[in-house]
Amino acid sequence: MFTGIVEELGTVGSIEHGTESAVLRIEGPLVASDTVHGASIAVNGVCLTVTSHDADGFSVDVMAETLSRSSLGSLRTGDRVNLERAMAASSRFGGHIVQGHVDGTATVTERVPGDRWEVVSFTLPDALARYVVEKGSITVDGVSLTVSAVGPASFSVSLIPTTLEQTTLGRKGVGDEVNLEVDVLAKYVERLLVHGPGTAGAADTKEES
Repeated sequence: MFTGIVEELGTVGSIEHGTESAVLRIEGPLVASDTVHGASIAVNGVCLTVTSHDADGFSVDVMAETLSRSSLGSLRTGDRVNLERAMAASSRFGGHIVQGHVDGTATVTERVPGDRWEVVSFTLPDALARYVVEKGSITVDGVSLTVSAVGPASFSVSLIPTTLEQTTLGRKGVGDEVNLEVDVLAKYVERLLVHGPGTAGAADTKEES
């Protein structure tokens, strides 16, 4: 599990393309400093498993499903990426519950600069619109953000200087693609409302003899 608080801006060092997969080498000395084989690291909001590492970075395998359903398929050598190590049980919970499971992608539609902040707007896929609410949480390229406005097919967030400087969102231009993960709690609530409580507690209904 992750919190959506980006720890480091990494760089794509190399990409080895297979028939239906790819191996990414990510340069990121901070997150690589204590990683181990099999550790989970979120790359632009996608939870990936470390297959090898050294002091300067790490490598991950990316399967066809991930390449097709996230923006990782369009990465190029030299691109910057948001990195976050899996949350330790003893850590402060600074963002919101982030699983690293991308629900869909969106594109940047507008950037409106303010004094020291910026409002950035994105497209909102129909399949995800019901999970996005004003003042609710959403993960954009692995960054935990608060939704500042929602339209019929769009949403906006307000980015503070730290987010603009220390994540890829400060560099995204109109038309660029980003990964979205909606609040998992909203999906669970929807499931319960649609299907009801199910058979929970059924084992306790047997009559006593």
